[in-house]
Amino acid sequence: MGKYETFREQYPVFVYRSYEINETENSIEVRYEFEFPGLAKFNPGWTFSRPDGFTVKGDLTFERMVFSLGMAEAVSYWKAACSPEFRVECGELDNEQIRWWKKLWFMGLGELFFVNGISADRESFVNITATGSFDSSLAETARQPKGCLVPIGGGKDSALTLETLVNAGMECRCYSINKRRSIIDTVTTAGLPEEALIISQRHFDRSLIELNNKGFINGHTPFSSIVAFSAEITAYINGMKYIVLSNESSANESTVVGQDVNHQYSKSFEFEEDFHSYEEKYLHTGQYYFSFLRPLAEFQIAKMFVSHRKYLSIFRSCNLGSKVSPDIWCGECPKCLFVSLILSPFLSPCELKEVFGKDMLNDPNMKEYFIELIGQSEHKPFECVGSIDEVNLAVSLAIRKLEQNGEKLPLLFEEYKSRSLYVPENIDTLNAECCGSFNEQNLLPAEFKKILKKEMERLL
Repeated sequence: MGKYETFREQYPVFVYRSYEINETENSIEVRYEFEFPGLAKFNPGWTFSRPDGFTVKGDLTFERMVFSLGMAEAVSYWKAACSPEFRVECGELDNEQIRWWKKLWFMGLGELFFVNGISADRESFVNITATGSFDSSLAETARQPKGCLVPIGGGKDSALTLETLVNAGMECRCYSINKRRSIIDTVTTAGLPEEALIISQRHFDRSLIELNNKGFINGHTPFSSIVAFSAEITAYINGMKYIVLSNESSANESTVVGQDVNHQYSKSFEFEEDFHSYEEKYLHTGQYYFSFLRPLAEFQIAKMFVSHRKYLSIFRSCNLGSKVSPDIWCGECPKCLFVSLILSPFLSPCELKEVFGKDMLNDPNMKEYFIELIGQSEHKPFECVGSIDEVNLAVSLAIRKLEQNGEKLPLLFEEYKSRSLYVPENIDTLNAECCGSFNEQNLLPAEFKKILKKEMERLL
């Protein structure tokens, strides 16, 4: 019997016991209590900045959002033993909501199940029971939100979104979970004051790490759903209407060939639609959640991004490097390699080296990741990377450019040609198709769609 079956048998119940909201002079503090009875208790939390005069006392809408954020947080702790019963003793859930959360967790945990060799069944992997209710004295509060809240991660995608909206004259503020140098630099480089950045503090309960060190189940969870619910709360507190994400159409592609396992599920259009519906039916904030870059592929975004050269020295997309202060490109992970590849048609080898601090395309340690990124492996790297087709297009364009300039091909590009993948006759057609594409599976309001199309015409 494997870990999954053993832990489920030993710890059959996980409990979402409570959430607590406290207002201080300058903040709103949220604390959760989760528990594996007989094993461990967890008390993660959040700190949200509170504007002068704002209160959440008696506010049913805010309670719903905080409760929902707790549901998004809980899966990170539940996954340690994957208890077959998830008992909710606070808030409210109807049957449709239970189905909604089961879908998010199952799809968002696809990578965890795959990597850990777990054969989980979508219907029976967890049974959610809800026994709580909201205080009957709470009432919804009418608000008139306006403006855009743009979550910033420090990478090229959110930088492009912010730059485009600011240049179009949209009223923008920015959002981040915790604070990093690249995030602050992105905001100020876009021409906004640092005060335009609203930072929420996430307080992770590190006792979960102790369980992981003891051999309990660990792996990827749908973190972008946490971003979504916490951004909803931040927008609500600050009176912002639009929550403008920067997820692209490439996030819809499965990470594992032939299977429905997507590292980026909670960045996919499917989740975006589901979240949009959940907000309308159960949160009632009057806010609108969507991704501005959803019509575009990573290749298009890269081409548009490099035209704003002021960001090249400050943007960062490396998850490992984000744990260092100030955040860096580690130069050793598949995310660093992917960004280097997708930018390679538009920047010279010297410019790429200046961005990443090393010559990644000549690094033999990158060969395995490279093979995964170009689709010559069972799966792509378990990272937020673009589609296989657009990586191949970027590599092919970069090879052609180097050969036309009489420059020596780097190690990885020589590997590409040795596999007979380079077909120069198809490059122009594929390039034109990719650059001109506009995925109509999106939730952009008409005003934002007009802004994006105008920017595409200008840059592409």
